Amino acid sequence: MGPVPTGHGAFTITTNGAYAARLAGSGDALYAERWTLDGPEPYAVPLPLAQPEEPGTPLLPLADGRVLVARRVDGRRHTFSLLYPTGPETGELMLGSVEAPGTGELTLLPPSPDGICAYALCVGRDTTTLWLVAGGAFGPEQVAEVRGRCSGGVWLDRTGRMLALDRRLGDGPVKAVAVDLERGGEVTPLLQIAEDSHDRLLLADPDSGLLLIRSDAPSPGHDRLGWGVLGSLLPVRFPECLRLDDAAVTPFAVQPGQVLVPEGCGVALRIDAAAGSWVGMWRPSARRMSQLGVPAGWLAGAGLWTPEGVLRLPYATAGTPCGLAALEEPEQPPVPEPGPVTGRGTGTGTGTGTGAFKVCRPVPLQQAPLTDRGPAR
Repeated sequence: MGPVPTGHGAFTITTNGAYAARLAGSGDALYAERWTLDGPEPYAVPLPLAQPEEPGTPLLPLADGRVLVARRVDGRRHTFSLLYPTGPETGELMLGSVEAPGTGELTLLPPSPDGICAYALCVGRDTTTLWLVAGGAFGPEQVAEVRGRCSGGVWLDRTGRMLALDRRLGDGPVKAVAVDLERGGEVTPLLQIAEDSHDRLLLADPDSGLLLIRSDAPSPGHDRLGWGVLGSLLPVRFPECLRLDDAAVTPFAVQPGQVLVPEGCGVALRIDAAAGSWVGMWRPSARRMSQLGVPAGWLAGAGLWTPEGVLRLPYATAGTPCGLAALEEPEQPPVPEPGPVTGRGTGTGTGTGTGAFKVCRPVPLQQAPLTDRGPAR
């Protein structure tokens, strides 16, 4: 395996899996590169400009094939533009700029489910502002201000209305909250597994309601991976099979199309250890994780599931600058899920190696349903 010689930073895929973008090139000659993933064979289109991009420049692909570029200039000011191919050249549409408070840090959120809009977070001393930086009528516009310092960013529905953020108030614990973008950024609690636990949302699948969570509730001071279901009163579970000695495990993709069947959703996990990075494939119903090798040049942490259950991993090597490998999950018999834990307090282990933890507040958005609510006035 080893690093990809022509890749720099994140490889980001649109929600519909049609396009992706990354920073490519070498040395000081860095440029945006767009991948097309929904054709018979993947192919990459370079989008260079006269001025090369800075290392670490954030990129975000849109569903129409354009690529959003966020550049930091003049300390706290960030400019945004859309790149697109125009024959042999690269077209650029300037969108405007945002002045970030404090240290000037700005973070692009994951691609919006609608494929048109793009959002960014600016974290200040006591508040976090959410900006619509692409898809608006008149350039970047502030759409919400959230009390506290926020990070993360997970979409909870298919319309781009409900956004989950990991928020910290003062010196308190980190708790995932839901932000309703159609109600002026109204905030409601999403995760509160224990009073003092740090509860972050890593991934969500709107079709099935499956949530992938990182929390130290079952073992204070040590994060564990767990899963829950949006809209369910059952406790969050922390499977032992997702704990590996001397390796970090991070979910990066969930199988779509599994309507109302969260236990059957395939989850792809990036496993990082001293020997390198590889992939884990897991379903809550099986409660066993399969570990699989990856293609040389895998763009670690990137991939997408097909509804049929095939995991596709992008890779780039000197011989194959744009590749997409298909992994199929090894068959394994499902194991019945134990009943819900009714006690409160510490997590409890079971004979099958899965821990559960009683939630103090339900996982669902009880105070912020995803339907039947009009926009804020």
